[in-house]
Amino acid sequence: MSNSSSITHFLLLAFADSRELQLLHFCLFLGIYLAALLGNGLIITAIVCNHHLHSPMYFFLFNLSLLDLGSISNTVPKSMANSLWDIRVISHTGCAVQVFLFFFLMSAELYLLTVMAYDRYIAICKPLHYRTLLGSRACINMAAVAWGSGFLNALIHTANAFSIPLCHGNDVNLFFCEVPQILKLSCSDASLREGWLLVFSVCIAFGCFIFIVFSYVQIFRAVLRIPSQQGQHKVFSTCLPHLAVVSLFLSTAVFDHLKPPSISSPTLDLIVAVLYSVVTPTVNPLIYTLRNKEIKDASWKMIRWVLFHWQ
Repeated sequence: MSNSSSITHFLLLAFADSRELQLLHFCLFLGIYLAALLGNGLIITAIVCNHHLHSPMYFFLFNLSLLDLGSISNTVPKSMANSLWDIRVISHTGCAVQVFLFFFLMSAELYLLTVMAYDRYIAICKPLHYRTLLGSRACINMAAVAWGSGFLNALIHTANAFSIPLCHGNDVNLFFCEVPQILKLSCSDASLREGWLLVFSVCIAFGCFIFIVFSYVQIFRAVLRIPSQQGQHKVFSTCLPHLAVVSLFLSTAVFDHLKPPSISSPTLDLIVAVLYSVVTPTVNPLIYTLRNKEIKDASWKMIRWVLFHWQ
């Protein structure tokens, strides 16, 4: 038996064996990564530079884009480098950092999406109390709680996972380090305590899900009472993007961690991991810019300004 402290490195999953497919994977992930950087960076810049977007909803969207940038930067560049240089190795410290950042950013994003559902609920169901309940200090405090809770959650899980003795080598069957993959390498009895922590995290996630569902039930009931179709369309333009992001994020993450072992396979694990760790941070900006007229207008204004000054 060896414990995690005696392991100096882990071996990540290689996407392909042939050099041509490795380079194809590098180019594909590079394109996705640049698209994520461009999309999230555009939203962040548009919100910072346009004073009419300095409202609670866009403040939370700004934080969401920061989390998405961090999330995809935590996993994709290392995987690209491994394919480019034909290696699989990640150091013990690097693996621990990946696990910590993954849990931190994913947990913070879940809490932030819950806060954003609350923001839409107050804006639509209690508009007269919006400025009172969601003033600048309240927004900063809620965002700080989301980031801080994610940090504490990640710290507990990372410290616990890497203190468990490992009995099954150092081969991680994923392109980045994640707690469930580390548990597969651990002694079965020692992983029970981390299993209970994961159950606790799932319960918290389920509580956030229930709160989001309750908020949107109330929102849709309020929308149906709006007499004009134009008013309904305006409300949907701000709510549907958030609901789509929540659905994509929760469905892929929950399926990955709660799927029955009978249907689990390395290929399925890889596909689902790519969906919630790579695809979700990339399509989130697209979802918001396509459905939200203010973000779309601000983004086009930024693009035209850059093109004009570039010439």
